[in-house]
Amino acid sequence: MENRKVIYYDDELNNEFSTAKIEPRVIDKNYKYKHGIIWEMFSILFQNVLTVPIKVIYSKIKFRITYVGKEKLKPYKKQGYFVYGNHTQAFADTFITSNCMYPKRNFFIVNPENVSIKGLGNFVQMLGAIPLPGDRISRENFLKHIKYRIEKGNAVTIFPEAHIWPYYTKIRPFIDGSFKYAVDLNVPAFAITNTYKAYGKDNKKVKIVTYVDGPFFPDASLERHEARKGLRDKVYEVMCERSKNSDIEVIEYIKNN
Repeated sequence: MENRKVIYYDDELNNEFSTAKIEPRVIDKNYKYKHGIIWEMFSILFQNVLTVPIKVIYSKIKFRITYVGKEKLKPYKKQGYFVYGNHTQAFADTFITSNCMYPKRNFFIVNPENVSIKGLGNFVQMLGAIPLPGDRISRENFLKHIKYRIEKGNAVTIFPEAHIWPYYTKIRPFIDGSFKYAVDLNVPAFAITNTYKAYGKDNKKVKIVTYVDGPFFPDASLERHEARKGLRDKVYEVMCERSKNSDIEVIEYIKNN
C-alpha cells in the first residue's frame, strides 16, 4: 500500500503497539472470577444476545470477514476447548473468534488492563474476560475458573503472542506456557488465524479472511512439558502457514538494528 504506516520494533515477544494506555489493577485474592446465578444470567444476556448484532455488523462492515474451516468446530459444540489466535486487532479479535463458534460462549484470557477501566471492569468481565492472576491465591482461583468454563462446555480463547500488533501479517514467536491449560485438562485446541486480503478498486481496501484449524490434541504419552511444547508447535506451524495467505500490508513492521 502507498503511504502505509511504518512501525519499528526491537522485541517480537515483548513489544506492545496498542494505543490504549491503562493502569492495570492488581488481580489478587479479592478478585472474584466466579459469580452467582444472577451475574451469570446477565453475562449470557450481554455476551450472547445483546452484543451479538454489534459483533456481526462491525465485523462485516469493517472487515468484510469470511471464515475458512469453521465447520471444524461443529463436532465440538457441546465440548469445552481452547482457541489460540494471532493478536492483530485491539477491538475485533474477540468478535472474530466468538462469531465463528456462536452460540457457544467464548471466554478470553486477558491482561489485567482489560478489566481495569473504572466503571467498565465488571461489564468487560461479563463479556467474557478472564484476567491473569497476580498472586498465588488468585492463581488458584483463576485455574479453577478456567477448568469450570471448560467443564461447562465453553470455549476459552488465548492470544499466545500476548501483545497487539495491528494488522501484522506474520506470526510472532510465542512460548508454550499458555498451552499447559489444554494439556492439563486434556481437551482439544484450535488455531484461528486472521489474514489480510486486498480488494476493491486498485486493491486498496482490506478485508480479513480467518482460517480455523484443528482440532489438535495433547499427546498423552509425553511428559507434561513435552506435551505442551508439542501442542504449541502444531498450532504455531499451522498459523505460520495460514499467514502466508495475506497479500496486503497495511502497516510495515521493521526491526531495529
